[in-house]
Amino acid sequence: MAEYPFSVPSIAGLKDGLEFHPHCTFLVGENGMGKSTLLEALAVKWGFNAEGGTKNFNFGTRESHSELYRDVLLTRSAIRPMDGFFLRAESFFNVASEIEKLDAEAEIGNPIIWSYGGKSLHEQSHGESFFSLFMHRFGDHSFYILDEPESALSPSRQLAFLVRLHDLTGESCQFIIATHSPIIMAYPDAWIYQLSEDGIHRVNYEDTEHFKLTRRFMTDRHRMLDYLLAPDEETNNEPDRG
Repeated sequence: MAEYPFSVPSIAGLKDGLEFHPHCTFLVGENGMGKSTLLEALAVKWGFNAEGGTKNFNFGTRESHSELYRDVLLTRSAIRPMDGFFLRAESFFNVASEIEKLDAEAEIGNPIIWSYGGKSLHEQSHGESFFSLFMHRFGDHSFYILDEPESALSPSRQLAFLVRLHDLTGESCQFIIATHSPIIMAYPDAWIYQLSEDGIHRVNYEDTEHFKLTRRFMTDRHRMLDYLLAPDEETNNEPDRG
């Protein structure tokens, strides 16, 4: 049996390669299907720090990334990105801490935090710090890999993120995004790949489990809640242990 991560069906199904949309590609699917593992491999192969940040970050708090990046071959266009960023929602705190550390050690030059809006990311809410990144650090002609950017964003902020995403793709940026958000994955100028036990397949937005389940819940939430929260029949039939 193949070892992890090649034992994951979606990863094993990449032998023939994977084409990305020139503007935006979404990776969707249940937990454990390999989305973050694939994003991490792409990011490390590109030269980003495994815990997130730009190519200039080289810190590490825990060596946990897989060896998949060694087997990744990137095919790049003739147009090279000017900049880029790898956002890992789970380790963005570490990126914010590294920025403060580097600024405290620097004796000359502008503080790094100026590129993120000028205010410490730790002095903002999680969602505010994410949006400072999107609005201030992200720029044109760049390549961005985002792992679950919605994790700190309210629904209204997710809609605002779509506007920012559209602005940046219009400025020759390319995004690869792993997400569970039916709001974010609705962005029209994109491809969606669904990762599952059957491998990895390109799907339409309306065919994602995220869209279908969310629509079902929103249109008939009472019936779904009645079903989900109904008392267990076996429990009800247990003898009284009074």
